[in-house]
Amino acid sequence: MAGRDRIAHLLRQLSRAACRCPAHSNTDHQGAGSAPCTVRKTDYAFEMASSNIRYGEGVTREIGMDLQNMGARNVCLMTDRNLAALPPVQSVLESLAHSGVNYQVFDKVRVEPTDSSFKEAIAFARNDSFDVYVAVGGGSVIDTCKAANLYASHPEAEFLDFVNAPIGKGLPVTGVLKPLIAGIASRALKPTLGMVDPLHTLHMPERVAANSGFDVLCHSLESYTALPYNMRKPCPPNPIQRPAYQGSNPISDVWSRHALTVVAKFMKRAVRDPEDLEARSSMHLASVFAGIGFGNAGVHLCHGMSYPIAGNVKTHRARGYNVDHPIVVEDGLSAVGYTQEDVPDLVKGTIPQERVTKLSPREHTEEDLTRLFEASLKLY
Repeated sequence: MAGRDRIAHLLRQLSRAACRCPAHSNTDHQGAGSAPCTVRKTDYAFEMASSNIRYGEGVTREIGMDLQNMGARNVCLMTDRNLAALPPVQSVLESLAHSGVNYQVFDKVRVEPTDSSFKEAIAFARNDSFDVYVAVGGGSVIDTCKAANLYASHPEAEFLDFVNAPIGKGLPVTGVLKPLIAGIASRALKPTLGMVDPLHTLHMPERVAANSGFDVLCHSLESYTALPYNMRKPCPPNPIQRPAYQGSNPISDVWSRHALTVVAKFMKRAVRDPEDLEARSSMHLASVFAGIGFGNAGVHLCHGMSYPIAGNVKTHRARGYNVDHPIVVEDGLSAVGYTQEDVPDLVKGTIPQERVTKLSPREHTEEDLTRLFEASLKLY
């Protein structure tokens, strides 16, 4: 009886502890009537899509067997020049060689890809007949490999065909892509298998570990606070038009909240001690949790504002990153060369990012964006 009373008390506490953020403080998030989109202006359904995930210390050595099991004959392995000389890529290449898998390496992925770097990877993929793609690295490598796979599988497509409106045409992906082990968002681009090997996190410099941790934090927060799925407009007349980024929903919320819990417990440890395998493994797994959450819910204003910042940074070189071009990871915009005079251009660059900004839980104006950028010139 005492056990039942404790459970009942816990349930009452949970029912009273409702989140007060704009995305969850209304009853719409709990579900709405399923009137068809010929009647409704907002969506009434959400979908959950996720790649198969394999997690474990040293799991990289299995990839050759996976490709062999898939019957792969000509594999395209994509990475960047820094990773190409580090153990993660070497482990993959050893596994492929051990299993007798034929492969070619593209190691020209750019950290923070541009249209030019995407096009170079696409040209490489289109110049051969690859039947499987393998991405070894983080978001830049995975996104580049996705784009290469997509456009090589659609040889007649122009570069902006699949890029989201209003920048591109936003065409749905209707063709069949090649298997992929791992700005365009489509469920068709999700990897066949995600290999998550925590041993590879031990090679990250302190600054990279810190910024990766903040990346998990931001993705989780944005997906959890995104506009609820049944408040997103328009309601798609055909399910193929339902975007991958659908808005916060009850299932994504579970993954996002759990990722935030892990970040709170392990992020500081993962940064301070590069040999703390428990902390770095936990943060690596938290990135997977966050990915499942935002991969279906989406992100919003923070990401939309970050695109023009990353695209227009001038000369700044971030500590801990061995790259030959400027990227942004510092204390405020002023630390990377931006001034008050740059704010109008940053606002202008945010406006077209509707794929993510429309999921902001609160409406925003150009004046709002201006104030946010001004407040971001100095953070600490």
